[in-house]
Formats: sequence, C-alpha cells, structure tokens
Amino acid sequence: MYAGGRANNVARRYARFWVAVLGRGLLPGPGVVLEVPGRQSGAPRTFPLVEARLDHRRYLVSMLGEDCNWVRNVRAADGAVKLRHGHLEAVQLVEVPVRERAPVLKRYLKRAPGARPHIPVDHRAELSAFEMIADRYPVFRITAARPPADPGSSLKL
Repeated sequence: MYAGGRANNVARRYARFWVAVLGRGLLPGPGVVLEVPGRQSGAPRTFPLVEARLDHRRYLVSMLGEDCNWVRNVRAADGAVKLRHGHLEAVQLVEVPVRERAPVLKRYLKRAPGARPHIPVDHRAELSAFEMIADRYPVFRITAARPPADPGSSLKL
C-alpha cells in the first residue's frame, strides 16, 4: 500500500477511516491523529499515527522514513502541531537525535504491528539491531506546546 513510500488509493481510504475513528476517540489504544499545517498551502493536514510511550514520555515515529509528508510538514511547522484522540491537544514535536532512537523504535514496533513490514527489524530483536537503522526513521518526542512569541516583548536597541 506504500510503494515508493507513497500511499496508494487503498492506503488513503484506510487513512481517512482511521482519522475519523481515532480523532473521535472511538477506540482505546495508541492511535492518534496528527494535525499539521501543510508546508506549502498552510491548510491543516491529518495523518493517523501510533503513539509510542517509553519512560513516561510520548513519541511519534515515521514508519516510512525520512521521505514522508507528515515528517516534512512537521519540520516546516517547527514542530508546532495538534494531536486528536477524542480531544484536541496542541503540542510541540521535538526530533529525537539518532543515537537516542533505538529504544523508541523497538517500543513503537511492539505497539504498531502495521508498521512492521516497513521497518526491516523484527520487533523482538536486540536493541543493537535498531541502532543500525535508527538514522532512517525519524522519531519525535511529544512535549508541551510552546507559548506563542510575544512580539511586543523584544528588546529594542
């Protein structure tokens, strides 16, 4: 469904279904809807994703790697996005350095069986196997939203 890293018609239909279900919070579990401004249009774009939790922290992982629309949109938005799972939550996504990604990738594959065909490591593999591929799969830590900048508070020289 993702030949060449792009969703085909079937994958897009599934995505619309999961956006509707997960966004309303109709299913318990790790699924969330990411809402991010399009990097060219600025219009809201939605993507169904799986949230991984590790050591009381929350993460989003790109199962399709670097060349993925939601990853490029998040980077263009400087990480300022919204998540939906029954309620809307403004958050800040902070990209995790490659050297810290392996344990998150392993946890993600345990929580997201649908991602397993896209990541070439068995979810039961040793952490070292995840370290070998960590540079190919962006990971973002979900943090509190940054307050908007106050343009009136800058110092004038």
